[in-house]
Amino acid sequence: MKTALVTRPQEDAAGITSALTARGFAVAVEPMLEIVIRRGVALPLDGVQGILATSANGVRALAANLEGRDLPVWAVGDATAACARSLGFTQVESAGGDVDTLAALVAGRVDPAKGALLHAAGSAVAGDLAGRLGSQGFTIRREVLYQAQTAQVASPALLDLLAGERLDLALFFSPRTASTFATLTRRAERAERCRTITAYALSPAVAEALAALPWRAIHAAPRPEQDSLLAVIDQFEGNPPCA
Repeated sequence: MKTALVTRPQEDAAGITSALTARGFAVAVEPMLEIVIRRGVALPLDGVQGILATSANGVRALAANLEGRDLPVWAVGDATAACARSLGFTQVESAGGDVDTLAALVAGRVDPAKGALLHAAGSAVAGDLAGRLGSQGFTIRREVLYQAQTAQVASPALLDLLAGERLDLALFFSPRTASTFATLTRRAERAERCRTITAYALSPAVAEALAALPWRAIHAAPRPEQDSLLAVIDQFEGNPPCA
């Protein structure tokens, strides 16, 4: 049985862990980020016509600070949209991609004259969503609702897996988690152990951040979606989902 390493935050790991288990992998979870949600935030909702969600963590943090669920939510991708629906938001649309596709979706659906958009964001933001939409007349209110704190050390369990060369593949979902993993493995003098591991990246930008380590191979998903990443794993690992 092959062993896969999942580096997502604990809050986001369940879905991918389940999908990998269905494919016959053993799964080890080593979060490279810890999500800390701000609570008791007074959201600036006056004149807001809808919400921009660029991550599932942003949706969870929003739900922790917002009683109502009736404002429209425009989500960056399907996983973020699914999270919003699961938390009770009733009007949710997915851009099915990244910040650029989200900006295009909103520009094509929303009238900037009808009100501002609230961006439920973390302390670190990828891309320039506010700039893209601001140039088209939108008012964006970015509210920092959570912090994603990087891991400071690799766990003993991860170091043992690397030392024993018991990992076959590793999954990475953001440039930040990829670079954090590279930093921690080099600091622990385990970087050379990556030569026996195939890295799978959610996007070319994530793959670029992984290039600092000597992987057996790096494969990037053609679209920044979990299903697309799983399809690449199926292609190279020969593990289609179980019926």
